[in-house]
Amino acid sequence: MEGQYELETGNVIVKRFEGINPDHTPGVLVKNHGPFSWGTSPANAVYNAKVMEQCAQMAFISFMVNPDTTMNPLLIEKHYNRKHGPNAYYGQKKK
Repeated sequence: MEGQYELETGNVIVKRFEGINPDHTPGVLVKNHGPFSWGTSPANAVYNAKVMEQCAQMAFISFMVNPDTTMNPLLIEKHYNRKHGPNAYYGQKKK
């Protein structure tokens, strides 16, 4: 669909974030495209892009060391909830 590329890319991002708070996950990798990030300001969006790049680099190195590497889903949930859950205790609080 010529001319619809940007619209469809946006639709893919919106669909992926159904049920996810984009303030808590300020970036996404789009298949066959690349990363998108956002933030509370342009500087914050760039910071989030840098964080995403660092995470990608760590994941790449992990997979190079061990192609079968995985992360326990319960550990992923714990890391998320300790910062964003109802009883969050990690990170800075918004005033």
